[in-house]
Amino acid sequence: MNTQDQHDRRRPRLRLGTGTRLPRLIAAAGAAALTLTAGLATPLNPAPQQAQAKEGKKVLTVAVAQSVDSLSPFLASRLVSTSIHRLMYEYLTNYDPADNHAIPGLATKWEPSADKLTWTYTIRSNSKWSDGQQATAEDAAWTFNKMMTDEGAATANGSFVANFKKVTAPSATKLVIELKKPQATMAALDVPIVPQHVWEKVQDFSKFNNDKNFPIVGNGPFILTDYKADSYVRLKPNKGFWRGAPKFDELVFKYYKDGDAAVAALQKGEVSFVSGLTPAQSAALRSQQNIKVNDAPGRRFYALATNPGAQAKDGKHFGDGAESLLNQKVRQALFMTIDRETLIDKVFQGHAVEGEGYIPPRFSTYFWKPSASQQLSYDPTKAAQLLDQAGYKKNGDGKRVEKNGKPINYRILCHATDPNDKAVGQYLKEWFGKLGIGVTLNCLDNVTDPWLAGTYDLAFDGWSVNPDPDFVLSIHTCAALPATAKDTGATDNFICDKKYDELYDQQLAEYDTAKRADIVKQMESRLYDTGYMNVMAYPNAVEAYRTDQIKSIETMPKAAGNIYGQDGYWSWWSAVPAGSGESSDGSSSTGVIIGIVAGVVVLAGAGVFFAVRRRSTAEDRE
Repeated sequence: MNTQDQHDRRRPRLRLGTGTRLPRLIAAAGAAALTLTAGLATPLNPAPQQAQAKEGKKVLTVAVAQSVDSLSPFLASRLVSTSIHRLMYEYLTNYDPADNHAIPGLATKWEPSADKLTWTYTIRSNSKWSDGQQATAEDAAWTFNKMMTDEGAATANGSFVANFKKVTAPSATKLVIELKKPQATMAALDVPIVPQHVWEKVQDFSKFNNDKNFPIVGNGPFILTDYKADSYVRLKPNKGFWRGAPKFDELVFKYYKDGDAAVAALQKGEVSFVSGLTPAQSAALRSQQNIKVNDAPGRRFYALATNPGAQAKDGKHFGDGAESLLNQKVRQALFMTIDRETLIDKVFQGHAVEGEGYIPPRFSTYFWKPSASQQLSYDPTKAAQLLDQAGYKKNGDGKRVEKNGKPINYRILCHATDPNDKAVGQYLKEWFGKLGIGVTLNCLDNVTDPWLAGTYDLAFDGWSVNPDPDFVLSIHTCAALPATAKDTGATDNFICDKKYDELYDQQLAEYDTAKRADIVKQMESRLYDTGYMNVMAYPNAVEAYRTDQIKSIETMPKAAGNIYGQDGYWSWWSAVPAGSGESSDGSSSTGVIIGIVAGVVVLAGAGVFFAVRRRSTAEDRE
């Protein structure tokens, strides 16, 4: 089980554990507290018993390896956090699990004006908040207006409303959004709509984490009923959910810092599901009874990010990134020093494909790869020449030196619990060393603090990409920088490039899909050439679940996709308990798979399951 953080999109890398911003210990005593008991293997009982919930409850237990940065949808960025918010709150639209096209969510339909500057959404009349009040257009208008007027409320998703001119609710079922200029993401606004009558009482959105009063009022398929920091998140089905209630009686996410311990818990039947498996773990589980391994193309990328000189919107620089990394030739030389084929073969053992552009190949419309003449392929000799040309030559000891005469030694932020980071880090030590560059792996449980402070040179990074790529593109714009060095921005790693920003504005205003895709690819080309983001791999989603606990569950895409961290709530909502006469192969009027899911996750030990921050430098956003 790979425990590296995920930016949920935001979602980091972004593993339930990508943002900068998603994503640890095992407490044996916690199992009983989480209404879960499991039999252990003994000479008289060689087959571990399936975990059984107290009082006959059907409980789905999901082992996770990422801490939640916040339960506030205005702050959360990590995959685990945004995935939970998908379960708690409706968005205006959702994504069809088969092919990712926009389908109704809280809104039943949406229509633009002729000039595409005014969008009118029809809000469904059969969605209620879990406290019984009706969910209305007023709630949606209030959510967007709060993000438009309160910097704290715009922390996680502010890029979606930056181009909004005015938002009103003429009636309970009519939402009107007026734009400053055309915006191509109006059917893909990945913003949780919250109940105004609850959230209007919040005084400081930058500090409120939505983690004090339970159950939390929502209108999604699940209701969050309890959580314990560094331990668990517990949810129950929303019986009044308009699409139908989940079939499990409880959904709990359990936090494991140790991946092997999570896999052992799956084998014992103490948890129902584990994601982020290593090749060795996957191979070991494939032959075991009552366990199914899902290995499919993922929606994430795995990258090495450079510190381009941490800066704020006020123009002030901070942190202590290496001066040499401000040189484009140096960054490109590092690209050419990394043997991606070896990483895929030796580290990922075939459970990934070589990285190229910023958008994974799963999203074929926006997938880009460099031309033969542009490609920075593995070439240590040419890399050494680039370093010489940039003025960073070797000294008498064979070490390359900074302008101040000190030997170059790059500090690489890595996640202490992620085996991929550690394994790749060892290869980087060897490859960079041959160029005369030193490497220090700074493997920490908490990579957030040094990342935000800019006190690093390189860092393992990654995000889960949404069907619409706008968000992961936006985190590299100048607008995403923090207001000051003391503030938190939406930026991934402080990139601020004027040409990139111009392209970002163009793609956002382009409604023609083919033309917009071409602009997005130009943005990916720009990121590639500048060398700020070195995408090394697109890892598969490798996960496993117990078939004696889960009868069926929906992947996304349906043909060959992931279960955990989907662009929606389909997996956990569609899950059917083992022994049930139902299946998850029915479909609703919108063509989505209908099913129900709930889960229990027991967290263990002293891992930090809820960190109050919006960044995680290695795994996805939703």
